[in-house]
Amino acid sequence: MLTKKELEFHISQGEGYNIEFKEAYSNSIAKEMCAFTNASGGKIFIGITDTGKKKGIKISNSLKSEIQTIGRNLDPKMTIHLQEMEDILVIDVPEGKEKPYSIGGKFYLRQGANSQQLTRNEIKEFFQKEGLVLFDEAPNQKFSFDRDFNESAYENFLSRMNIKTKLSRKDILKNLDLLSGETIKNAGALLFCKKATRIARSATIICALFMGKTKTKIIDTKEFDGDLFSNYESAMNYLRSKLNTEFIIKGGPREEILELPEKALREALLNAIAHRDYFSTASIQISIFSDRVVIDNPGRLIGNIKVEDLYKKSYPRNNLLFGLMQRMDLVEKIGSGLMRINEMMEKYLLPHPIIDVSDVYFGISFERPDLQKMSVEQRRTEYEKVTEKDLEKDLEKDLEKLTDNQRKIIIEIEKNQNITQKELSAKVGINEKNIRNNIVVLKEKGLLKRIGPDKGGYWKIIKK
Repeated sequence: MLTKKELEFHISQGEGYNIEFKEAYSNSIAKEMCAFTNASGGKIFIGITDTGKKKGIKISNSLKSEIQTIGRNLDPKMTIHLQEMEDILVIDVPEGKEKPYSIGGKFYLRQGANSQQLTRNEIKEFFQKEGLVLFDEAPNQKFSFDRDFNESAYENFLSRMNIKTKLSRKDILKNLDLLSGETIKNAGALLFCKKATRIARSATIICALFMGKTKTKIIDTKEFDGDLFSNYESAMNYLRSKLNTEFIIKGGPREEILELPEKALREALLNAIAHRDYFSTASIQISIFSDRVVIDNPGRLIGNIKVEDLYKKSYPRNNLLFGLMQRMDLVEKIGSGLMRINEMMEKYLLPHPIIDVSDVYFGISFERPDLQKMSVEQRRTEYEKVTEKDLEKDLEKDLEKLTDNQRKIIIEIEKNQNITQKELSAKVGINEKNIRNNIVVLKEKGLLKRIGPDKGGYWKIIKK
């Protein structure tokens, strides 16, 4: 049974792969229950808002009976457990043993913090390809807490998750669904290991610098074999050390920028880590050529998915791992990664990266710019000039009665709906307090709306 401390822990962490908040009972709960049975189980808290605020509900016997009926109506049926904590109703949904499950003839699967509807063939093929066992959710019998547990990686994980609790390490891992009995699951082992190859022989990242446009001559190579986050950071440091860097000074601190958008490279690398096939004997490979950077990760696209489908929604191969990476703020909106990468490349006046898929791997190739013809600063300046003119023309009527600062705020948000108030302050040239005041005015005028929470949400321009 859930304790009060564990309830507070879940509320502080917010929704995730195995946690769902509902302000009140609704028909959508059936979808969430079905999705959890098809994943690794989870808990639904009724009486808590999406932002983690306790509102409570009236808990009646008829309500509890209706929820139990949903479990019996799953195909095949599933027994679920209910627990009352003050005026919060907790639905504990176990992992199904006869996957896939459906409700009302529809199939759902937990992906990150969302439940997505899939066809029966998609779900069947998904589990068939993984032998009905997902790598990240399987217990790792080789992992020893005394020998393999990386305390610094664990502390970094807690910090990134903003976990502040008196729960023990075991209880935290259990509540994050990272334990199978007393044994850590592969997702946890990858995050908290000292040596990745003890978890899976190929759970490393190999970086190589080549002379010219082929792999004929290797100039330098490194293999990173630590915990998941340190491997990611080490690989990014390698890219930064081998790519050209430009220094820009505009009246303030010196800005160092890579020849390729760093955020796009980070996005591609994180996608490789989150979605790769850990059953494969191949590692993630980063290849730096004179004309391009290529990131390859083992694992074909799941089911009948095509590349164009990836621009619409995400299809995680490692749901538990993906959900934890979301909570660590490493991966963001589901299904928007490739779109963001394309937008970042456009800002550098560079073509969209080339996607290359086969039966065994997924690759993404970034064209390197010719800095002799145009510097990175010139590319970004040219892009902003053209974009700003287009935006001003598109928003002409909306901007007519605004101040200069309000116009600038609207234009910057139109360029980047995820921009922070701190970033707006730097772009517009006024302090954050004035940014907040102007945002209040823009909201009152009905021109600006915040979608979702301050952390994890985004801005939306209301065009009239």
